[in-house]
Amino acid sequence: MRLHGDKIVLRPATDGDSEILARVVREPEVAAWWSPPASYEGMLAVVFEGEVIGAVQFDEESDPEFRHAGIDVFLTARYHGKGLGTDTVRTLARWLVQERGHHRLTIDPAAANTAAIRCYGKVGFKSVGIMRKYGRDHRTGAWQDGLLMDLLADELS
Repeated sequence: MRLHGDKIVLRPATDGDSEILARVVREPEVAAWWSPPASYEGMLAVVFEGEVIGAVQFDEESDPEFRHAGIDVFLTARYHGKGLGTDTVRTLARWLVQERGHHRLTIDPAAANTAAIRCYGKVGFKSVGIMRKYGRDHRTGAWQDGLLMDLLADELS
């Protein structure tokens, strides 16, 4: 599977990507929102100009009454604010809608992660509401609020 965005390519992460992705997740700007995953298996590497700059993953609810997909993404801080996160989320969202048949997608950043929220809004995600004490900060153990955002297939920009 290879998905081509305007600037990025998404491809399955390999064992060779693990060291790079682990380094990215340890960057202070990324670690503020992401805890190091046990494995990068099942993630898609985000590739820009031949360089792995982060990863994106998705999950799918298969119950036909509640079928939808969720997305999570992280990029190296060096490329924050350059439109690559938006391109990544949009590329995966289009695939989930067009190829996997989802009518609704969700994403759930920390409520304080204004840069991520702005990025997702550019793709068409809309705020649904605050999920109080939704996730634990892996660095401090404190609970943080999350923002539930969703995107309907016909709203995808």
